[in-house]
Amino acid sequence: MKKYRIAVIPGDGVGPEVINEGVKVLNKVSELDGTFGFDFTFFPWGCEYYLENGLMMPKDGIDQLKEFDAIYLGAVGAPGVPDHISLWDLLLIIRKSFDQYINLRPVKLLEGAPCPLTGVKKEDIDMVVVRENSEGEYAGSGSWLYKGKPNEVVIQNAVFSRVGCERVIRYAYELARKEKKTLTNVSKANALNYSMVFWDEVFNEIGREYPDVRTYSLLVDAASMFFVKQPQRFQIVVTSNLFGDILTDLGAAIAGGMGLAAGANLNPERKFPSMFEPIHGSAPDIAGKSIANPLASIWSASQMLDFFGHEEWGKVIIAVIEQVLTEGQTLTPDLGGKSSTSEVGDAAVSMLSAAYYKASNWNLN
Repeated sequence: MKKYRIAVIPGDGVGPEVINEGVKVLNKVSELDGTFGFDFTFFPWGCEYYLENGLMMPKDGIDQLKEFDAIYLGAVGAPGVPDHISLWDLLLIIRKSFDQYINLRPVKLLEGAPCPLTGVKKEDIDMVVVRENSEGEYAGSGSWLYKGKPNEVVIQNAVFSRVGCERVIRYAYELARKEKKTLTNVSKANALNYSMVFWDEVFNEIGREYPDVRTYSLLVDAASMFFVKQPQRFQIVVTSNLFGDILTDLGAAIAGGMGLAAGANLNPERKFPSMFEPIHGSAPDIAGKSIANPLASIWSASQMLDFFGHEEWGKVIIAVIEQVLTEGQTLTPDLGGKSSTSEVGDAAVSMLSAAYYKASNWNLN
């Protein structure tokens, strides 16, 4: 049996609550399939660890993680720890150290999911955003001069390398070709006359190698408007780190809310572990109440299965999430229900078994 070694970092706030349900689903998948399994190792890193040790993770944390096949992250952030510390000293250091340069974010309106837009059908919101995940505006390059003085100056540099731009844009073209979908480039070249002009040039250069892929280019402000007014325009979207961060949260808002937003941080060459996470944050206001929605965590588990080559199981999990939503009997309060986090996870596991047996034509009796 193939064993996948998974490093689990439940993190802060609702992170441990939702990650437990994703682990539960993955264990059920391996039990039903029988050809592969998971070996989970839990790491107690995050803001609580920081408050006790002055670090978000141990100094050798990256060395501890590098031998795993994947990382499953719950959430990062808590009151009392500045956001730039919780982000840069755990999440971003993992992304950068393991060259997870692709951030893959599905924006898909599932059957039964709430949508704030009127007149929108399920098939109108079905896109994947390919976000550059290692440099750009989040490269961490800059200066802070004359701190605390009247002439204080802060400089934040955005870093766009040819290698960095080419590899994420090529990944998006390959995905669009594989899935026979359109590709939309989102930038802001009219205002950012170096970085985004360069980005657009690289997009056009690589595009000449993919004459079969139909492409569009939009400024980020126009893209934001069309995400809301005409989401059916988009199938595969490629964009920079900052713009991707903002657009995907907007995408989550139109596709059921943050409780249904999953993300994958990929090292496509598999030289290092990739990382999978719900992207709703730690939600400290509801932490410990057992009402956090675990469906995004379960969705990110399906992304992990896709990455490992078990796409059929990934599809089954998405179908199970849709069944949870459409039946409406076991939903957390954010979706109008009264169920607990673990009850939603249990329902998903139960439906997973039924879906598997149905697909296999097994007799439950």
